[in-house]
Amino acid sequence: MLKHTLVHPQINEVLGRAGHHSKILIADGNYPAYNTLGPNAELVCLNLTPGIVSCTDVLKVLLTAVPIEAANTMGIPDDDPYALEGDPPIWNEYRSILSDADCDVELEPIQKWDFYDAVASRDHVLTIQTADQALWANLLLTMGVRKPGEL
Repeated sequence: MLKHTLVHPQINEVLGRAGHHSKILIADGNYPAYNTLGPNAELVCLNLTPGIVSCTDVLKVLLTAVPIEAANTMGIPDDDPYALEGDPPIWNEYRSILSDADCDVELEPIQKWDFYDAVASRDHVLTIQTADQALWANLLLTMGVRKPGEL
């Protein structure tokens, strides 16, 4: 019986095979998830209807299952038609969730095209496609290590 809150069998399988530096993309409902998979990545679609399941739901559950050493958002080009003034509201939600989970990582944007390259890398093991409608909600997590004595 699993002790963490992640019960999705395919996601657990991929995470169980992954290791340090593996990358997990939590994709919003607008992200082209299928055609941006890395060569070693699997796609799990949790997009039931607009807004369900959200990126924040997925992040909360993943934080119970794996250590995270980096969290990257997709940087917003100044000339992008969907650019916002300041950080998108969801980024503050991510910061709060990471803090509440005692995950001591800073949210770091990666420029949009570099973000796509990071997702296309061989370290990318999993994309979880959500139905989140928030703009700029894509979040690329890098798995950390389990420290000696941690359960």
